[in-house]
Amino acid sequence: MVCGSFYIPKQKDSKPQGDDAHFICAEKQTIGVADGVGGWSSKGVDAGQYARELMANSIKAIQDEEKGGVDPRRVIDEAYSNTNVEGSSTACILTLKNNKLHAANVGDSGFMLIRGWKDVYKSPVQQHSFNHPYQLGNETSCDRPSAARTYKVPVKLWDVIVLGTDGLFDNIFADNIVDVAKMVIQNGAEPEQVAWAIAEHAYYNSLDKFAATPYAEAALMAGKERLGGKPDDITVIVAFIVEK
Repeated sequence: MVCGSFYIPKQKDSKPQGDDAHFICAEKQTIGVADGVGGWSSKGVDAGQYARELMANSIKAIQDEEKGGVDPRRVIDEAYSNTNVEGSSTACILTLKNNKLHAANVGDSGFMLIRGWKDVYKSPVQQHSFNHPYQLGNETSCDRPSAARTYKVPVKLWDVIVLGTDGLFDNIFADNIVDVAKMVIQNGAEPEQVAWAIAEHAYYNSLDKFAATPYAEAALMAGKERLGGKPDDITVIVAFIVEK
């Protein structure tokens, strides 16, 4: 699994880092994203700090796992137990072992699998209600690692994995992600360049008040009228399944 990433923080002078965090651990074939829940900002808490510490602690937890034996659910559990700052965050961690993606997810970050230029799998959103995702945190109102859903998805040579926060999946439909990936990969793009292209398309949609987006579609299904995209931090990790 060869990986690359691209991050576009939401434009805000007071928080240039944004609220997302991510990591790529090539040695252990494991990747992860987290999205700090923005509502904490109203309480004077840096919503991104929890996400950044959660991902940093995930990397530490992965170092204790055997190569080829990483358990994403166990990583989330250990990272959560060592993250003690205020705030809360979604999290999605994937690892490749025995020709399968093993994933653990809490909230509305997620991943999709592209094979033969088709979207063959997309992880479901985990939320309590519209725009209220499951989230890890130390407050009593937050969720615990036991809420994580786990998945095993078989992969094949030359599959493409796209892992992202909700800033990606709220602003671009899966078939459009496939179209962008196909266009740039066929022109020789590496994973980081593919991640950049996908993130840029999502970013443009997020600023378009009239764009057709998954966010607007989900709002309509929830009985709310919201047109266009959703300005947000956008994190994209792209991985190619290649020969060892």
